[in-house]
Amino acid sequence: MCGTLEIMKYYEVSPVGIVRQDSASFTYASEQPLSIGTIVEIEIGKKTMVGIIIKSTSKPSYETKPIANLVTKTPLPKALVSLALWMSSYYGTHLGLVWSTILPRGITKTRRVRQITEHSPLRDRIQFVLNKTQLNALQQIEDMDAGSAILHGVTGSGKTAVYIEAARKTLDAGKSVIILTPEIGLTPQLVDDFSGHFDDILLTHSRQTEAERHITWQAALETTSPRIAIGPRSALFLPLSSVGLIVIDEAHEPSYKQEQSPRYSALRAASILANENGAKLVLGSATPLVTDYYTALAAKRPIIEMTTTARSTTPPKITLIDMTKRASFKKHRFLSDVMLTKLEETFAASKQTLIFHNRRGSASMTLCDNCGWQAGCPRCFVPLTLHADTHELRCHICGIHDRVPTSCPSCGDADIVHKGIGTKLIEAELRKIFPDKNIIRFDGDSEQDSTIQAKYKELYDGTIDLIIGTQVVAKGLDLPHLRTVGIVQADAGLSLPDYSASERTFQLLAQAIGRVGRSEHATSVVVQSYQPTHPAVTFGLVQDYASFYQHALKERTRAHFPPYTFLLKLVCMYKTEAVAIRNAKKLATQLASSTPAHVEILGPTPSFYERAGSTYRWQLVIKSPKRQDLVDIIRLLPPSHWQYELDPISLL
Repeated sequence: MCGTLEIMKYYEVSPVGIVRQDSASFTYASEQPLSIGTIVEIEIGKKTMVGIIIKSTSKPSYETKPIANLVTKTPLPKALVSLALWMSSYYGTHLGLVWSTILPRGITKTRRVRQITEHSPLRDRIQFVLNKTQLNALQQIEDMDAGSAILHGVTGSGKTAVYIEAARKTLDAGKSVIILTPEIGLTPQLVDDFSGHFDDILLTHSRQTEAERHITWQAALETTSPRIAIGPRSALFLPLSSVGLIVIDEAHEPSYKQEQSPRYSALRAASILANENGAKLVLGSATPLVTDYYTALAAKRPIIEMTTTARSTTPPKITLIDMTKRASFKKHRFLSDVMLTKLEETFAASKQTLIFHNRRGSASMTLCDNCGWQAGCPRCFVPLTLHADTHELRCHICGIHDRVPTSCPSCGDADIVHKGIGTKLIEAELRKIFPDKNIIRFDGDSEQDSTIQAKYKELYDGTIDLIIGTQVVAKGLDLPHLRTVGIVQADAGLSLPDYSASERTFQLLAQAIGRVGRSEHATSVVVQSYQPTHPAVTFGLVQDYASFYQHALKERTRAHFPPYTFLLKLVCMYKTEAVAIRNAKKLATQLASSTPAHVEILGPTPSFYERAGSTYRWQLVIKSPKRQDLVDIIRLLPPSHWQYELDPISLL
């Protein structure tokens, strides 16, 4: 017995999930030596949980349980373990929640090995030749030290070709590559581009089954050769042992920030993973985040400019329509005469068109024209959105459904009107005008068999005549048959009370316009706006990032927003409004007396969606030039009823 005790090894094991709020790991014993990152099963009370060995330790003074079982023979890469520890510390999140994000579900299940379906590329780009701008960008990536760089390339500049060649050189050096895309819908195009050059790509995304994701994860863990992994932000956590290059395409997109705890930014997490691997991180975008661009300049990190298009192109003809001038809308109430004429001309040439509007549904407001009654969600107190195709009113926060009233429940009048424009209404109107055209809508209400991912081949070969959609269609797509883009209301997002509203409007407008003008063919863009002189609109029309960047910095300097400060958003949730207000005020008073003078506390105020589901929500916004101040504040939060988000990309 004594001999057995002498050879025992002791390890700190971090369970997947929260066991105790104040403990992220527990000590266990093992007769065999184990590596950091080994995934094991441990007994906690009467149940068995999965855990990860995060460090070795000496024998404790108390009795320890043995590690019950090894889940995998190969340990997680040390860089991934370090990333998990960093995420827990940087975002003030329990390590157990971080592991739940990093590891796939059903990790203890035995999966049947299956043959992965080979991807048949639609594009033939094997013989492409890089132009001078692309070669220069590639050379700068080769010459840079480990760490991050912004690849700022105009739409159509051929950033993907640079990614492919940089990936090829990384694989030749014996290291793996991770390529992130902001949307599941864009993965087919990216896989299509890469599969023409590389075999055996690892693809992972949330629409795969649990088994498919687990098999891909296992393949990454056990691979002995360098691989290319492609997917949305979760692909960052594939356990590749030696990563040499991480590429984040469309790096400005808000989908790279996770909305559930841990509320991490994939850009920040990728930076840490790159540093741990001694790898290079490339943030590719035509419209980089203002904060990222400012930070790169301040840190003197490379900003690689690609200012010319990859092919010989003809710039699109852009027409701006002032929506306050009703003379421009003789044929239709919200589709201008110019836009309808351009659609007719494009269809006559048997080419493709795209209509962008970043609001789904049929109408955003249902009201009585007699007394002013408005249909609202009884739980969230926000206007219900009309969905005419299913003839129902729907809350886009809690999902509640209601019938469309035929008369006013307040005054009994039958004059019920529906106001506002959504993608479903646009679709319905255009089907009336062009009944013989193949029209498809892409937005948050699309069925799974009608997503960009499912319809990509039809989009690419031009079978679909008219594409209608929200922000999902405004980015990344390269469609050879597309000739016309229509933007129904360019300034729709500017009314949102958020510091990033102007930046998001500029990005979406510049990206939507960038879907055309990518070849020698003549193309057109028709932009409608109630605020045609707003800087986000005027700079977005000509894709003038430099001017918008300077404009945004002036605005944020004046209002003291990032990149000049760090932000923390605190939201309390209670069943009654009075209790929510009381507790929000109580915390604000406590913070005012316990934080340094340079910490600015805004609020409490009602959240943008003051009531969601069955709870009232009030919020505080904390600003500080020192991020650690905000991390310290998280530790002061009451154990329940409060949510927090560090570095929020939006305050809505």
